[in-house]
Amino acid sequence: MPKLPTNAPQGPEADVCIVVEGAYPYIRGGVSSWVQDLIQSQAHLRFHLVIISSPAAEMTLRYPLPPNVSGITHVFVQEVPLGRRRIRGSRQLLAALQLPVARLMAQGKADDLRDVLRVLKPVKAEIGRHILLDSAEAWRSFNEVYEDMCDGASFINSFWGWRSLVAGLYSMVLGEVPPARVYHSISTGYAGVWAARASFETGRPVIVTEHGVYTYGRRLEILAAPWLAIDDTTGFSIDSDANKVKELWINTFVSYSKACYQACSHIITLFEGNYALQVEDGAAPERPSVIPNGIDLPRYANIVRVPNQSEGGTRPPTVALIGRVVPIKDVKTYIRACAILARRVPDARCLILGPLDEDPDYVRACQALVKRLKLESIVEFTGMVDLLEYFGKIDVVVLTSISEAQPLVILEGGAAAVPSVATDVGSCRELILGRSDEVPNLGPGGQITAIANPASTAHAIAELLLDETGRQRCGLAMQARVRAHYDKRSLHVRYATLYQELIERPDAPIPGEA
Repeated sequence: MPKLPTNAPQGPEADVCIVVEGAYPYIRGGVSSWVQDLIQSQAHLRFHLVIISSPAAEMTLRYPLPPNVSGITHVFVQEVPLGRRRIRGSRQLLAALQLPVARLMAQGKADDLRDVLRVLKPVKAEIGRHILLDSAEAWRSFNEVYEDMCDGASFINSFWGWRSLVAGLYSMVLGEVPPARVYHSISTGYAGVWAARASFETGRPVIVTEHGVYTYGRRLEILAAPWLAIDDTTGFSIDSDANKVKELWINTFVSYSKACYQACSHIITLFEGNYALQVEDGAAPERPSVIPNGIDLPRYANIVRVPNQSEGGTRPPTVALIGRVVPIKDVKTYIRACAILARRVPDARCLILGPLDEDPDYVRACQALVKRLKLESIVEFTGMVDLLEYFGKIDVVVLTSISEAQPLVILEGGAAAVPSVATDVGSCRELILGRSDEVPNLGPGGQITAIANPASTAHAIAELLLDETGRQRCGLAMQARVRAHYDKRSLHVRYATLYQELIERPDAPIPGEA
């Protein structure tokens, strides 16, 4: 195993500034755990955190900050400083901003973000919400771009949609940038815009690691957003006012991804399936590379398996959904699959292992579904647990998520020789069935099912539970796959090498810079 570099330069600024949107260190989950692990693995480097979140977000630490975190900067979306009410030349300034802002939101060219920064630079200490959002000049600016940007949608709906987007942009480009030798964003979107801006203003390199393609998740969120409600008089027709405003939002975040990709020296994804989506959203085909998540292989590989009843033991056959009880995990489909499974495997035990505090309404709805289906004796909500104490007593890991990036629980279970049944989202297919570059292929480590399909999920679980030899074969295949491709020690070295390369070349040209 190669050693981590230990010759990080000394100086007042951080070596790496991590930019995270809506996650670490205040929300638990896969991305947050990944960030915590990455920082701890690079103990020779100093990190500064830029946390982008809603002003209403809860700020309770869910992770102890590692000692090599030197500071935190909070950036709140749409929270723009008031600034002065009057600045000489404000009308000309708004006119100079109008075109690059509109083009940035529509086309996603990094040069337009540079132009926005250039126009704002002389007045950054003075300008804010009073002039950029609330002034007569701002109103005139919207009137002039309305037809081009909103394509005839309701004027008032378009105005408030545009105002929210512009406020989000200005909240990213105003305020101080903490000095760092490398800026590392964990998504595109607002975090990507902020990181690109930091790179342009400091001349330092920026990289992005996407766990899931940001624009895909944003599309789902925007299309379902109650704050962009469908007009009852127009229904769901593609040319309805609400859909046009939603289209404006979606196009803006696609454009932000393009600008971020153009600014980055390195574009990293966790799995092959993301590559095509990144290219579709504007990444140059030769730019993305894959550095997957990894896990602590010895920690899980040394778990002792406890046999179930069919293997000569005393415990019931056991399956587990591991994750937060939130809608994106589609726990209801898992519960319905458990009801179907009970008909074929009556003694099955079905666990839901994960925190219950993020969405209490959804938790109550899931618990009500368990009661309605009379599954109280089969399905158990455990809350947060130590997975090391459970994997030896689990026969199948189940994921019914409607969206995932690279779920660590499949790898953790795999390292313990536990096969998985998972929906065909994110990297689940390549984790369970193998990547295209896996030669020779190690064999299936479980089964892939359709989204929101309880019957398909139940059938796949039953096949594994009722076929002891096949289940063990899948578990050993997963263990071999994790050992070959997902040992986090080797993946941490890849990031350490990349960081060191960029730290030692802080004046490296930024891709696309004229």
